[in-house]
Amino acid sequence: MSLDVPREEVADFAALGVIAFTTTRQAGTFGTAGTDPVGDVMGRWWSLVDGLRAYSPRLATARQVHGNRVLVHRLTWEGWLRGDGADGHVAPERGTALAITVADCVPVFVAHPSGATALLHAGWRGTVARILESGVAELVRGGLDARDLHVHLGPSICGRCYEVGPDVYAQLTGRSMTAPACVDLRAILGAQAKSLGISHVSTSALCTRCHNDRFFSHRAGDPGRMLAVMATEVGDPRPHAR
Repeated sequence: MSLDVPREEVADFAALGVIAFTTTRQAGTFGTAGTDPVGDVMGRWWSLVDGLRAYSPRLATARQVHGNRVLVHRLTWEGWLRGDGADGHVAPERGTALAITVADCVPVFVAHPSGATALLHAGWRGTVARILESGVAELVRGGLDARDLHVHLGPSICGRCYEVGPDVYAQLTGRSMTAPACVDLRAILGAQAKSLGISHVSTSALCTRCHNDRFFSHRAGDPGRMLAVMATEVGDPRPHAR
């Protein structure tokens, strides 16, 4: 596969035959609402689509709305799909690439040894709405055991940098505060994963705000957006599975 884009890989997923990564600032923004000309942004998108063709004839994206709606994608179409009003994608079979945009929110990568994948966009609203649970439920509904899933919480704003108001803090933690306080979304999502029976949970050490030279950060005032991407080939590319 030829994907010439600066990125932070989820190295552990390679053993599952899954490519998963988050683009970096060096790759440029993938958000159309920023200051870059739309033609440049769309050029980056189409370059990604072309690079992913070696893995999949289809790429699923959506207009993100900070909710918990998850789209399930079967092998019944080709091209670049942009769904409406969703923050998660599930591919029960190999052969569908998934992408979400992020800039402080958590990209949640979910993979199963069979090649089934899910990719979720979890800000504080999605975390409260338990989008991770929604994505896992779709995989379990397809016959998979949650105990066999692998979850990786990618580069996002860390618990030292993410300050929220008392109302948001209470919704996320169930605890009351009288002043703004910091909260760790990835720690909360990790606990949610454990409560669903998932034991394979890893977390990136990278913070979009602390490492703002490498990633776009909404809290740092960046209009740019990174992409989180997952892709699997049709069939199982792992040597031991041949």
